[in-house]
Amino acid sequence: MKNGNRMLVYILSREPKLYSTKRLVEAAMQRDWDVRVIDYLKCSIEIMKDHLQVIYNGEVLPAPDAIIPRIGASKTFYGTAMVRHFEMMDTFSVAGNLAIARSRDKLRSLQILSKHGVDMPKTVFASNKSSAKDVIALSGGAPLVLKILEGTQGVGVVLVDSEKAAKSVLDAFYGMDVNLLVQEYIEEAGGADIRVLVVGGEVVGAMKRQGAEGDFRSNLHQGGTATAYKLSRKEKMTALAAAKAMGLGVCGVDMIPSARGPLVMEVNSSPGLEGIEKSTGIDIAGKIMDYIAKHVTPVCKVNPVKRKRKKDSIGA
Repeated sequence: MKNGNRMLVYILSREPKLYSTKRLVEAAMQRDWDVRVIDYLKCSIEIMKDHLQVIYNGEVLPAPDAIIPRIGASKTFYGTAMVRHFEMMDTFSVAGNLAIARSRDKLRSLQILSKHGVDMPKTVFASNKSSAKDVIALSGGAPLVLKILEGTQGVGVVLVDSEKAAKSVLDAFYGMDVNLLVQEYIEEAGGADIRVLVVGGEVVGAMKRQGAEGDFRSNLHQGGTATAYKLSRKEKMTALAAAKAMGLGVCGVDMIPSARGPLVMEVNSSPGLEGIEKSTGIDIAGKIMDYIAKHVTPVCKVNPVKRKRKKDSIGA
């Protein structure tokens, strides 16, 4: 490396013992990089004219060459504030703060994907002042999938198989002032979906997730299983288009097969690595380190605030 300097990388994670965090640490250490796991909720920031600092457990953190955000969905606001502060210190991030925030907003994500011509299930969003009957009709009728906007990992996702049931559930949620997305149900998917890992504008791995028996949700956290999957050309192009539209350098793109082709359900800015590494045997953590190395040139640590960074083609 330039001038014999070692890369300094922070992994912003609250759970150092999680598989994904440990694998990222291992991959960085294999490259002889300096790597630290930083609990972003224990960080404070100091801002003055021409002065940006991050304080962690009473220590002023040197500006790293790169950060890998692993921000929990419930801590998006604080986590993205920390990511933004590091970016202001000329630190490279594999997922920019704006892209993370966009990806966490299910409705905004679908609006962005639609704008960029990425196919998805038909989706309706309406307030509790709308007629449940009208919302159901707009969505194409039952069966329908109802998603709470704030839900994660399959929690807050309900399949309703009749218009009567859909109306009852909609009325109940609207009565509690809960924001919902109403989506068409893709029956031919058979409770399966495809998770594609995209790193630096390239597909680095894919797996097929199958929901547990009797469960239409394919999330591994809900008892689903995963196997390696070979993407078709259209599936690959759809995943890359979704990652590019969301502006994420590292992400997981979730798609479901349908009669009209692959449909994007979600783009995850902090994808878990365990399922896809174990099902495919691919060193995804290493691919992420390769992406960092391609975009960052470490510089002398004498002035740790100023670092050189190659232009990021993905953007924040």
